Amino acid sequence: MFKFDITIENLKRGISNPYQIFDELILQHGYRIPSTVYNTQRDIGTNIYTKDWDLLIILDCCRVDALREVAPEYEFIEEVGSLKTVGGSTPEWTAKTFDPDYLDKIRQTGYVSGTAQLKSILEENRPSKSGLFGGHLAYNLLSYHDTVDISDLGFVDYAFEYNLPSDEIAKHPKGKTPPRYITDRGIRAAREENLDRLILHYMQPHGPYAADAIAEGRDLEKHEDRPLRYLRNTGDMETVWEAYLNEIRFALDEVEIALNNIDAEKVIISADHGEAFGEYGIYGHTIGSLHPQVRHVPWAETTATDSNTYTPMIEEKNEADDSTEEILEALGYKA
Repeated sequence: MFKFDITIENLKRGISNPYQIFDELILQHGYRIPSTVYNTQRDIGTNIYTKDWDLLIILDCCRVDALREVAPEYEFIEEVGSLKTVGGSTPEWTAKTFDPDYLDKIRQTGYVSGTAQLKSILEENRPSKSGLFGGHLAYNLLSYHDTVDISDLGFVDYAFEYNLPSDEIAKHPKGKTPPRYITDRGIRAAREENLDRLILHYMQPHGPYAADAIAEGRDLEKHEDRPLRYLRNTGDMETVWEAYLNEIRFALDEVEIALNNIDAEKVIISADHGEAFGEYGIYGHTIGSLHPQVRHVPWAETTATDSNTYTPMIEEKNEADDSTEEILEALGYKA
């Protein structure tokens, strides 16, 4: 699934792409693999369960500076601090976060997820010690984390598994779950489930950037479909950055609905990891990354009150066509 190992195929690609040699050979095996191993035994970053919150909003891949830039547009965000996260990617964050040391709190946590990584790590147990010498090294090293089982969570709802025939809510373009699914299912969970804590994991602003395409009813453009590749090839940071910010706005518009329809005294808006846009020659986010733009995430505190202004409309579960693996591959996690 997360193949960044030394293979003939990767070396051939690297001949025509020096960045891949630098990233997949030098950086991956020079520091990210050791960092991944270290993180299975010691703590790199702050676990969310050491912090106080009732509702945790995760904006997947959101940078601190990006949230600060759009924050003035939203009254519910007053100050954006930062936190060092426990993972350089969602799989690593998931494996490190749901540690048995926090089992009592985990059992009282509901999780409405727009990402298939929660299912992949805690339910399907895809990282495997037996796969360490067969490729996908960094990913399979996550099997050395001591994690809980998915059944240990108080409530789990995979928002990406809903695929309504109605045109009222956009479908899941390129494996990307639109934020309304998480908001809708999150409000229902908050009202109907008996939980101490609730996590709403939005896929935005993780690429591909679909917000503008959904709003305009069109296909994704090159800078939206593969933004990091587009940025490396063109250097057009302004176009990519604006699309990235629009993804955050797309999510925050829905977060605002959630905050007006959920009772939670202490709400935190944060991220599982950030994103690198070429700083220090690095692009994206990967397992084991210690890049400051990846490992430092927003930490903004607000509150939520159920004013009963929204009635959830996604009530019947209708399995989406794509498998977990297909969803992850559509998001750029290549096998």
